[in-house]
Amino acid sequence: MKGAKITAIGSYVPVSRLTNSDLEQLVDTNDEWIVQRTGIRERRISREDEYTSDLCIAAVRNLLTRYGKSAADIDMVLVATSTADFSFPSVASIIQHRLGIPLTVGAFDVSAACAGFVYALHTAHAYVASGLHRKVLVVGADALSKITDYTDRSTCILFGDGAGAVLVETDEQQDRFLGYHLGSDGGGAHHVYRTGLSHTVNGVELGGSGKLVQNGREVFKWAVRTVPQGVQRVLDNAGATLEQVDWFIPHSANLRMIEPVCERLNYPLSQALYSLEYFGNTSAASIPLALDLGIREGKVHSGQRVLLYGFGAGLAHAGVLTELQLDEQVAPPDVL
Repeated sequence: MKGAKITAIGSYVPVSRLTNSDLEQLVDTNDEWIVQRTGIRERRISREDEYTSDLCIAAVRNLLTRYGKSAADIDMVLVATSTADFSFPSVASIIQHRLGIPLTVGAFDVSAACAGFVYALHTAHAYVASGLHRKVLVVGADALSKITDYTDRSTCILFGDGAGAVLVETDEQQDRFLGYHLGSDGGGAHHVYRTGLSHTVNGVELGGSGKLVQNGREVFKWAVRTVPQGVQRVLDNAGATLEQVDWFIPHSANLRMIEPVCERLNYPLSQALYSLEYFGNTSAASIPLALDLGIREGKVHSGQRVLLYGFGAGLAHAGVLTELQLDEQVAPPDVL
């Protein structure tokens, strides 16, 4: 077994903003109500001709520029998304071509909704630590505005678009991935899903026009119960304690969900990073966006331990504890 580490990060969000005031013109809501219940003030919305692959490419280019990296020696591409441009080909294959990554490189998408980035990161670690690959590109991206029902005020206030990317490379000294935990409860699959062909899941008839549907109350109860337990299992697997975690980065679903999770863990909310305030819930992109925001703001540094925990549709969840080993940046990040 070899070691693996995260060496570089990049991110991208579309230019267009959808503020709470804008939503007041679409549905029966207001800024105070949204902020009080979610902590979200605005979200970024992709152009009509801007797709998940475009978000991914912009995020990866940001990474390559900032850290002076080359796409020529990437030997695997993983993309976590629920909003692929097509059912097939994969977003990973599209960006492999457009970024000039060698034709001998494997590329595939990971489907685990809001837990997708951590699942993909865990997969990348396995490839690198096993010695099968040396430099894996991991991207979490979603264009949720394209599947959001803007007549449903319970969901349209939450979701936005964005992408985040990291490189996982070989570490010749030690493994910087310290612990993990994965889980899924398909018995709750009908609580958050994207409609499609009429189908019955767990005795519930699901159908519709390709839009996102969520039972927020049930997802909230599941997450607040499940995430603290999962975090503890990550720590147990790593032989670590919460006191040794510098930053906790949960999926940015809703600030009112993150608060009770931190309370149950007895972990300071001030050490939890999230990207939802100005980007909304960006699904697979929310964790890398939050990590990169922390780096951009000078909070997160190489050598620190971060615990990432994703959770969402499936109901799938995944956590990873890693010690960052970021290379030195050679160019400033783009303004988000």
